[in-house]
Amino acid sequence: MKTIVAGVFKQTCLRVLDAVRETRETIVITKRGDPVAQLASVPRTREADWAGAMRGTGSILGDLVEPALEKEEWEALR
Repeated sequence: MKTIVAGVFKQTCLRVLDAVRETRETIVITKRGDPVAQLASVPRTREADWAGAMRGTGSILGDLVEPALEKEEWEALR
C-alpha cells in the first residue's frame, strides 16, 4: 500500500485520484507521519441501463389494438 504526505496530496490531488482510478491501488495519506486517511477506488459497477430493464416481466393478454369495450358500450356513440 502506498503512502503520501498530506501536503503533497494537497498539491497533486487530481493526479493522485486519476492514479487510484487507473491502478485500483489504495493510498494512505499521512500527516506528520501518522496515517489520517485512506484513498481507495470505488468498485466498478455496470452503468444503469434502463432500456430493457423490465424485459420479460409482462405478458400480453389480448389484442393490443382492439378497443377495450364493444361499440355498443361506447358512451360517445349513444
